[in-house]
Amino acid sequence: MKTVQISLNSIDKVKSFVNSITQFDFDFDLISGRYVIDAKSIMGIFSLDLSKPIELAIHSEANTEEIMEVIKPYLVE
Repeated sequence: MKTVQISLNSIDKVKSFVNSITQFDFDFDLISGRYVIDAKSIMGIFSLDLSKPIELAIHSEANTEEIMEVIKPYLVE
């Protein structure tokens, strides 16, 4: 499992993020405080505080380079 910080501070970013990660078969979780939600759930994402960075947990050891390339626009530097 790998974790990174991402920013989803607009509706368009949320929609494009979900569309980007649904191409992968494994699980992604978003962690904000004590809440853990499925990162492929648009409704779940909107239940979080999107004004600050969110932790993304990627539940895969394979394809991490490909995943990192796909989520690059959302990463917090």
